[in-house]
Amino acid sequence: MSKSSDQESRAARTQRTAAALEAERRRNRNRQLASVGAVVLVVVLVVGALYVFWPSNDSSDVDAAPAGASEYSLGVGDPEAPTEVVVYEDFLCPFCGQFEAASGDELQRLADDGQVYVEYRPLNFLSRIGDYSERATNAFAAVLDSEGPEVAKTFHDALFANQPSESGPFPDDDALVQLAVESGADEESVRPAIEDLAFEDWVDQATQEASEAGVSATPTILVDGEPFTDGQTVEELSANLISTIEQG
Repeated sequence: MSKSSDQESRAARTQRTAAALEAERRRNRNRQLASVGAVVLVVVLVVGALYVFWPSNDSSDVDAAPAGASEYSLGVGDPEAPTEVVVYEDFLCPFCGQFEAASGDELQRLADDGQVYVEYRPLNFLSRIGDYSERATNAFAAVLDSEGPEVAKTFHDALFANQPSESGPFPDDDALVQLAVESGADEESVRPAIEDLAFEDWVDQATQEASEAGVSATPTILVDGEPFTDGQTVEELSANLISTIEQG
């Protein structure tokens, strides 16, 4: 290769490197701008990584939920109710557990009264911590598939009532089966699906669908297709959500 050709090659590589660095600089700048004004309540150190509790800094980018029941959700109440609430959640997320404790009974009451239709959409959001989120969501899907929505709702509530710490130890498959049975499921029907992770694809697809909708944190809450972030704590968020539903 001639000297001039070698110089041209080095110059081309330099230009490509500079372009890549500039592109990365722009991406970093855009990420910084996107985070300005974010509502960040709690930052928790988990397995060497940080994650942020939502009301989400990206909440305005969450797409509206499909009308009616989703393939990846548990519906509670009348789909024709005047208000629809969608809750994206992870069975390991402590803030999801707090939200369920603060709002679950009231949402059930309002659903029973015909004031709200609630869709719970569990997903594998905390996969970096371990496999419990996936296994718990798989168990939920197994119960929903085998036993129907009423037992699945009882199991859903029991998973949060017996939620482990993010640092473990995590319930094994036997514990999930036992909890499902205590919730009203038939052991012979759900044990194979829980132990064999039979609904792994369902979990993956539910998680992917949420990601494509713009969900980047849990819990993410939509009211009539719009992100709901009215509250500086989980308790305030829950209370304001209930008030919004009651006011119609």
